Amino acid sequence: MSEQHETGPISGGEMTIDVSQHLLETMRSAYRRQRMLAERALAQLLPDDWHVRLDPESNSVAIIVRHMAGNMHSRWTDFLVSDGEKAERDRAGEFRPGEQTPEALTEAWDDAWDVTLATIDALEADDLLRVVTIRGQPLSVAEALVRQLDHYGQHVGQIIFLAKHLRGATWRSLSIPTPRRES
Repeated sequence: MSEQHETGPISGGEMTIDVSQHLLETMRSAYRRQRMLAERALAQLLPDDWHVRLDPESNSVAIIVRHMAGNMHSRWTDFLVSDGEKAERDRAGEFRPGEQTPEALTEAWDDAWDVTLATIDALEADDLLRVVTIRGQPLSVAEALVRQLDHYGQHVGQIIFLAKHLRGATWRSLSIPTPRRES
């Protein structure tokens, strides 16, 4: 590649890439991939699995889903104009065990992802260097996107781990299955 600009196009032979637009499209794809992986794991759970905690200090899938939904609503509602930690959010309540049904949790999950993806889809390449605030901390939009993707990826990994643990031998791999070990 012959020329690189901070936010402008990169030229290399016959190809021109707008780096900011490419980053935004990459982030959109990564968020959707996290959602898809989690949903493929959630789909394998039985109703009773959602509230299983491996120990008293652990979170259940239900708690993780509720926390992620609360975080997404807080972060992505009015993303460019208000602090990402909304006063009405009950973060502590997200971590209390509850009796929500898988259907209610899935509805909250879908609604939260719809808000998240609609907000990210509405972003323009020029927005990446704008400053937003999360929990009083100023961040560029690009930094906020990476921060939240990192956060969600950790929780999606927890969901997958728990679902795989709970389903045991009936678990259907989300990628290339590992060979079965001989006993």
